[in-house]
Amino acid sequence: MSIPTSTATVQDSPKPKRIVAIDIARGIALLAMASYHFTWNLEFFGYTDPGLTAFGWWKFYARCIASSFLFLVGVSLYLAHGKQIRWSGFWKRFAMVAGAALAISVITRLATPNGFIFFGILHEIALASLLGLAFLRLPALLTLVVAALVIAAPFYFRSEIFDHPALWWVGLSASNPRSNDYVPLFPWFGAVLLGIAAAKLGSASRVLALLANLTAGRWSNPLVFISRHSLAFYLIHQPVLIGSVWLFSQIMPAPAENRDVSFFKSCQVSCEQQRDKEFCSSYCGCMLDTLRGEATLDRLYSGDQTAEWKSHLADLASTCTASTESKMMEGGQQ
Repeated sequence: MSIPTSTATVQDSPKPKRIVAIDIARGIALLAMASYHFTWNLEFFGYTDPGLTAFGWWKFYARCIASSFLFLVGVSLYLAHGKQIRWSGFWKRFAMVAGAALAISVITRLATPNGFIFFGILHEIALASLLGLAFLRLPALLTLVVAALVIAAPFYFRSEIFDHPALWWVGLSASNPRSNDYVPLFPWFGAVLLGIAAAKLGSASRVLALLANLTAGRWSNPLVFISRHSLAFYLIHQPVLIGSVWLFSQIMPAPAENRDVSFFKSCQVSCEQQRDKEFCSSYCGCMLDTLRGEATLDRLYSGDQTAEWKSHLADLASTCTASTESKMMEGGQQ
């Protein structure tokens, strides 16, 4: 997850004034992001159950953080360029964010090739900032309608046409690709549009002018500081956090756990988002036993992303679901 980098100023005042409230909101979101990443690091090094941050409340927490950042991207984009696009400032910030996004792709490709970040939140911020310029002059109501359509699109318009890796950034593929940070255009551009619309309405209603006159105590200084250096905070915090957990793991390593046990736990966590514990235990045992019998566990652990392998896993899931439901029905009748 990452951060908006546009300047948060009110443009209709004689002298642009930075809105501290927006800086505080962004600072809080940055700290929330760091807490999520720290928990992800603990999971990565085996200190928590596999799949902890990918499902349930942790997944909801991550989506709330990403949504808040992208909403603030839209707000800041309008505040900085709503009255008149300042092209030199825009292209400078765009180059910084896009360059950082490219660097993250390269680094994660080398470090975690099976889940590298090919289109994460920085990529989304760069593209959304560019596309968002087209909405700065449009009515707020129209922007809200388009935002709703963008958010709804993945629920109604997914297609195998978008399954090609070159189109994964769109977000309309039949199944989501594997990545440690996947924030495609649909639905996430909708959050940016909501921010643009909110800033327009806030400017028209003078809410932004009122916010600009608010002051905060010294308690807010750390939040304002990291907010005003948000890109640097984003780029630095995760290497520091993951490095700290790695150092701790050298002193007190997590209990060793084989890959089969990890798969079973991860499967169960995922399954229990929709079914009860008894069903999930039987279902995940079926999946594990079947993959063992086929001698394809190595292919699973390698992160195979081919359409043929995904289709095969889907078939296995359907077979194990039917088998588990049949067993439970038979058990219930006895």
